[in-house]
Amino acid sequence: MKQVDIKQLSTSDLRERIKEEKSVLAKLKLNHAVSPIENPAKITYSRKTVARLQTEFRSRELAEAKK
Repeated sequence: MKQVDIKQLSTSDLRERIKEEKSVLAKLKLNHAVSPIENPAKITYSRKTVARLQTEFRSRELAEAKK
């Protein structure tokens, strides 16, 4: 997910996407632990997506608190 797309999401949508991406990441990690997945780069991509979403969410929280 690109940064431009993330910035367009509402705060509630952002929260939902974080939950979804975290569950996807957990499933990928579990599947990879049981048997190696075909493309382990998916784990890295998913982890970075979660980080991007959390960064945007946190920056919105800080902007809200600053007001």
